[in-house]
Amino acid sequence: MSFTVLAVICLVGLVGPLLALPRQWHLPVVLGELMAGVVLGRTGLGFLDPGDETFGFLADVGFALVMFVAGTHVPVRDRRLHPALGVGVTRAVAVGVAAVALGYAVAALVGTPHAPLYAVLMASSSAAVILPVKDSVGLGGEEVLRLLPQVAIADAACIVLLPLAIDPGHAVRAALGALAVIGCGVAAYVAFAWVERSGWRERVHDVSEERSFAVELRVSLTVLFALAALAVALHVSIMLAGFALGLAVSAVGEPRRVARQLFAVTEGFFGPLFFVWLGASLQVRELASHPGMIGLGLCLGAGATAAHLVARLLGEPVPLAMLATAQLGVPVAAATIGEQLGLLRPGEASALVLGALVTLAVAVSGGSLAVRAGLVEAPSPAGEEMA
Repeated sequence: MSFTVLAVICLVGLVGPLLALPRQWHLPVVLGELMAGVVLGRTGLGFLDPGDETFGFLADVGFALVMFVAGTHVPVRDRRLHPALGVGVTRAVAVGVAAVALGYAVAALVGTPHAPLYAVLMASSSAAVILPVKDSVGLGGEEVLRLLPQVAIADAACIVLLPLAIDPGHAVRAALGALAVIGCGVAAYVAFAWVERSGWRERVHDVSEERSFAVELRVSLTVLFALAALAVALHVSIMLAGFALGLAVSAVGEPRRVARQLFAVTEGFFGPLFFVWLGASLQVRELASHPGMIGLGLCLGAGATAAHLVARLLGEPVPLAMLATAQLGVPVAAATIGEQLGLLRPGEASALVLGALVTLAVAVSGGSLAVRAGLVEAPSPAGEEMA
């Protein structure tokens, strides 16, 4: 990998913000970054080599950071979520039950043995996509509050279940690895909470801000990369490490300065690099050679949509059920792990990502419909934010 390639990656990463610029489209930034990677990667011009070790490693860093930031965006400390927690859990379980039935139906239809994997994919909701879309279009109100725990629970559960579903032969090893990573995430929360209560963080923050040391950011990145190293050693996706630590930081309370710094590091460089790498890794031509896999991808996207619409029976508005359909991290991790372990059929990894792209289209449409339905944040009274 050269500086020329790196400059090109940063340049094409601007496609995401450009496509997301028209507010009425409500497009997630990642869509343009994925498309740029497809054009320059294996499917398109072949300029970007996703097999390059440096490129791949930087993409892994980006993936860990994207999931970390997604975890910090889950409003764990928001007391308004507590009454909505029961509804969110019920809806997540209902979607999961529907996803199991649809997963086995799709597996029987396409003739693959991966029904548990398909069920996990269909049940998942990507906080990394849904929360930024919610914020960007200004969604709010009681129904949106009920959506947040549903998304967080589904995302966390599917992240944990993914290794068990994709490689049942090593389910015990995967379960122990996931428990170890989650346990370390809990330990990080306990440590961060103690530092907060003792006053150490505030004292360090004052010195760090005065002298521009960025100590809190450095500590956060150190713990994140240590958890990622543990996940890799235990054959667990770094997605779990990032999301678990993000939830821990959110539960303690993320300082605004650290949030801004993480946003700059992730959204300014590592996040776009990861999504460009992901697009470059896709072999869409494989789908042309295996048309059955195109059908699989479409079935996965349609199945995920149908599973999430089951929540309508429990009172969830259709636009929010569509928004909850969005998938990203879980399908990406499934495609990556499946290819690394040789568990997927030719073209199946691309089919998994195709299904995720279908859900992104459904989620974007759901966000637009939610705005039109008036599911937006009520304007705050003058001076409330200063209170």
